[in-house]
Amino acid sequence: MIATIVYIAGIVAAVWCVLDIFKHNKLEPLFKVLLAIAVLAFSWVGFLVYYLLIRDKI
Repeated sequence: MIATIVYIAGIVAAVWCVLDIFKHNKLEPLFKVLLAIAVLAFSWVGFLVYYLLIRDKI
């Protein structure tokens, strides 16, 4: 039960990151697509890397 909740929360966080990535106009389209694929592929790790390292720089 807990694993399912964590899994769904990871999917929601990844989708939120992808929406946030495509909202920024400063980024190149290819970088947006590659970053979105990385976030979706690595779920929690991708979310943490994006939120802690990349989000502040764009």
